Amino acid sequence: MDKLYWLDQIKLQDRTKVGIQAFYLSRIKQRGYPVLPGFVVAADVLQQFLENIHSSESLIGDLPHSSLHLDVNNWRQLQQVAGRLRQEIMSATVPLNWVRTIFQAARQWQRSSLILHPSLAISTNQEMNNISGLFESVFCPCEEEEIAAALKLLWSQLFRARSLLYWQSVGISLPKINLGVLVQPVDNAIASGTINTKSSPWDIESTWGLGLAITNGEVLPDVYYIEPKTGMVIERQLGSKMLAYRLDHGNSFSAEQLPPTLNSNFLMAYILAESQQQEYALPEEYLQELISVGNQIVGELGTNLTMKWTVAQESLATKLYITEVSVPEAVNESVQFIQGIGAAKGKIIANAYILNLSQKLIQVPKGVILIAPMITPDCLPLLQGVAGIITEQGGLTSHGAILARELGIPAVVSAIGATTLLQAGEKLLIDGDKGKVFRLTEDKEKFPSEEIEGLITEKKIINYQPSNLPIIATKLMVNLSQSQLIEQVQSLPVDGVGLLRSELMLLNILEGKHPKQWLIEGRRAELLELLSQQIMQFARAFLPRPIFYRSLDLPAHNFTSLSENLPLLQSSILGDRGVFSYMQYPTVFELELEALAIVQASGYRNINLLLPFVRTVEEFIFCRHKVEQAELMQISQFQLWIMAEVPSILFLLPEYIKAGVMGISIGTNDLTQLLLGIEREQGKLGRIFDESHPAVMKAISQLIKMSQAGGIPCSICGQAPVLYPEIIDKLIEWGITSISVEPEAVEMTYKAIARAEQRLILAAARKQFIDL
Repeated sequence: MDKLYWLDQIKLQDRTKVGIQAFYLSRIKQRGYPVLPGFVVAADVLQQFLENIHSSESLIGDLPHSSLHLDVNNWRQLQQVAGRLRQEIMSATVPLNWVRTIFQAARQWQRSSLILHPSLAISTNQEMNNISGLFESVFCPCEEEEIAAALKLLWSQLFRARSLLYWQSVGISLPKINLGVLVQPVDNAIASGTINTKSSPWDIESTWGLGLAITNGEVLPDVYYIEPKTGMVIERQLGSKMLAYRLDHGNSFSAEQLPPTLNSNFLMAYILAESQQQEYALPEEYLQELISVGNQIVGELGTNLTMKWTVAQESLATKLYITEVSVPEAVNESVQFIQGIGAAKGKIIANAYILNLSQKLIQVPKGVILIAPMITPDCLPLLQGVAGIITEQGGLTSHGAILARELGIPAVVSAIGATTLLQAGEKLLIDGDKGKVFRLTEDKEKFPSEEIEGLITEKKIINYQPSNLPIIATKLMVNLSQSQLIEQVQSLPVDGVGLLRSELMLLNILEGKHPKQWLIEGRRAELLELLSQQIMQFARAFLPRPIFYRSLDLPAHNFTSLSENLPLLQSSILGDRGVFSYMQYPTVFELELEALAIVQASGYRNINLLLPFVRTVEEFIFCRHKVEQAELMQISQFQLWIMAEVPSILFLLPEYIKAGVMGISIGTNDLTQLLLGIEREQGKLGRIFDESHPAVMKAISQLIKMSQAGGIPCSICGQAPVLYPEIIDKLIEWGITSISVEPEAVEMTYKAIARAEQRLILAAARKQFIDL
């Protein structure tokens, strides 16, 4: 093994060997800034390691010198090959003299724990600075055996399925990739976070403990907005920080492997006291020091920086350290397309607009392709008029994907590296069918002209003639939230609105404030009028067809911009979901019911109520009493339904029916994530988020049969019938009452229902003929 490269000795010519992240960290350390000591295990050590792997059917032996020929569009093959490659690495032996060299170097720090960071460089000078999602740092005890395991764990991440897909999509062969490993001591931290100087004002994020909670997305960090010229803090926003991480001793774990609530033998997640949750994590003296250090580093390296920091707890002292510096290099102009997941169909050519979610949400120009790390529901006002959406995170049932399908604009999600590889203003073609994003260059030979064939530049609206339609018995409904789509959608062959998403409808009128904030400001009457007018637009357009208004589901983790002035609103993925929040804050729910009563009193008796994320019968009874007090149930046509998305309903539905539930609507998106334990917004798990999974299908079948036994209708309004149209046959066979889909899926779903019903009729006729 070649010598180790110490941070305070790295030179310019070492850049490719140590990787870009370690190189820039060494630059600021050598100039006296507070950087933890460290050394780099050079990239060629990995090459030597791969060359020394010998197995009977090794896939990896020639990788240091040749590329891996793999069809990344064949997901089964990709997963199998990636799994075998990583298994070969993890089962191989790191030479003992290598491990001892690293161990002896690390012992001088007299720390019991280490952290290994990936540090990447491309030998063709195509710098890949944004590798979020491809690599995670690895923690381990400072012991020989654990160091060897941690080193292999980090190296093996180069050959994960998502990594292999990424390298091929950006046109980089594996031999061109130089992966160095930066080794540093690690102590428990008082606070950790990031500082971003790419925009004005700067923003600083902080949380308690190690920075893993921010990396994993398990907390909403505190945010400080800084005026760069004066260093003044112009605004502070208290985050929602329920847990933190600290060190313990034992085996090595990567961020990906460590479940949020797992108390492992080495990294421990713990719940913060409520009083601590309401405090800013970054002590004031270190905030001022961080601003000062940030200003100085900007003077050295330029303004386009993202840095990670920690306030480490060393024995009886604490000290601020910069732990990572990212300096974007020139964009790789040779990258002609990025592969992601097609989330909303269609093609469009437009200019790129990159959205920085760390900034406050602003107006986005019309007609652009919006590129962002992810799309949260409170981004909806920004989507009005955009031509397409590209996100680095998220899956087929993420909020960005659902919004794009309703708005009828092409979308590609899980496009790793999009915000780094693409430049604002450049012309792109987004293909929502194939999940590809193409950069359009002046050199036309570099661009596959066949991709432009069939280019869709305007949203197509279905306009059936009734005489052309087969008759179907199953009701077909539509999911809506945007009033500007009413005129286009009301003529579709649907039996009503099966899901009126209130929270997405309201985001257009809330002015960036939570409804509770309106009430606090004394604007209840104004909000009541706006809400009732919005609902009335849908009721009027679809009369006499029914509208199922789903009451507000505003979890703070998805609607951060609405909750910033309400620090008492706790943010968790499940804690503040659905009707539970009505019991905590009934005033908003009561306002919704009053708005529905106004719509009823105006003569629109086609409006019904659908309660979201109901966990218990007691929660439903609470809501039913509120509905009765609002006198909504005096109208005989009024229906009070619940969403069937929490698995407890599989055991409690008869009790719900006895308590007054008049119908259920199966929300397959939430039902799937809760049954399979896969978060729907996580793109890295999105490919195994399968709403056609046998467990999900069995749950749907059970809900339909229980509804029939209880004498109530059963609808389905999740994405499953759209993403997996083959299950429509089963839904019809089991006796689903209605299916509700996005406008773009109406044509396909109508035809699928007709075919399914015809097959059932034919099967019944054949059986009767045989019996005769």
